Amino acid sequence: MADAGMARMPARILAALLATDSGRLNAAEIAESLQISPAAVSGAVRYLSQVNLVTREREPGSRRDYYRMRDDAWYEASIRKEQMWKLWEETLREGIAAVGAKSRAGIRLGESLEFFQFMHSELPSMLERWHAHRDKWLANQDG
Repeated sequence: MADAGMARMPARILAALLATDSGRLNAAEIAESLQISPAAVSGAVRYLSQVNLVTREREPGSRRDYYRMRDDAWYEASIRKEQMWKLWEETLREGIAAVGAKSRAGIRLGESLEFFQFMHSELPSMLERWHAHRDKWLANQDG
């Protein structure tokens, strides 16, 4: 995950959460299994919580927080990416207006704009297909 652009420590913690059978770990378990400091755990789970990949839970009567990957986290991450694409589209339009659509820079900016518009238009149907596929896949996991 770090090779795909995620910061190293959040990537390590997310991988640990994905790989554990229970699907959840507390801060001490994360620190021990990854041989990292509690401060590193705190910063990384804060980031993972802010980007909605990880959620914090507490069992009744317990003082320990447990962290787990959110259900449908990749779907949610894709939705956030779509929102980012909208911002890119606005910025690219401004750039094209500034340099001229027929200039070499304008053509490069235009191609980038076309890419983001294409992705923006295709993502909703792709995510809809993902939910149908996921539902079938989950049904097969039960038995």
